Amino acid sequence: MTTLQVTEDSIRKTRELRDEFQRFLREYEFGMREVETKISILRDEFTHDHAYNPIEHVKSRLKTPDSIVEKIARKGIDEPDFDRIRSEITDIAGVRVTCSFVADVYQLFDLLTQQDDVTVRVVKDYIAQPKENGYKSLHAIIEVPVFLSTGALAVPVEVQFRTIAMDFWASLEHKIYYKFSNQVPSHLVDSLTDAAAAAAELDTRMERLHREAHGVPRRQLAPPPPPRVVGV
Repeated sequence: MTTLQVTEDSIRKTRELRDEFQRFLREYEFGMREVETKISILRDEFTHDHAYNPIEHVKSRLKTPDSIVEKIARKGIDEPDFDRIRSEITDIAGVRVTCSFVADVYQLFDLLTQQDDVTVRVVKDYIAQPKENGYKSLHAIIEVPVFLSTGALAVPVEVQFRTIAMDFWASLEHKIYYKFSNQVPSHLVDSLTDAAAAAAELDTRMERLHREAHGVPRRQLAPPPPPRVVGV
């Protein structure tokens, strides 16, 4: 049995690496909190000024160190350092905004991304163009400034916008794929695709009912920009 000698220098370097990684993750935590604050302000403004809240709930998550390591391996990043991870992995911090209706999704997307201190890096509109399995959601990678004692830092945060029906379907689909370790029987895949179509129909019906009940005319909202990559 080989015994490795632990020196004070090796302990010091390990602690420095731990501290640097913690600082790295805190940057994303702060960026995530900035986005949460922006969403919270929009929600409160709508509630008080328009007597309507388009946001059902907001969830946030920060990737764990293990999850980051797994993504580094999947992307084939050789000899990663923190600068390389920052440029290659843009979804370390994530915020999911669940809205009442599809129109709310696009309106909130516009209100958030048109703010002066928000930079849009990537937009993927899976509502206009759903995935083959029926998945729908509006994804955006945005950058927000975080003001640290050392100065301002632009932090990428992934923001997902979806309706209640989309969120319910995505949650169930995730549980099924986890149950079968991504090897889902074909008949269940077909049923999930059918359920996605039913969820989309439910979204349309419920929004129409809401507008009829409240006498709200259908708003002509500008479509979001096409999927793009900016400065990555």
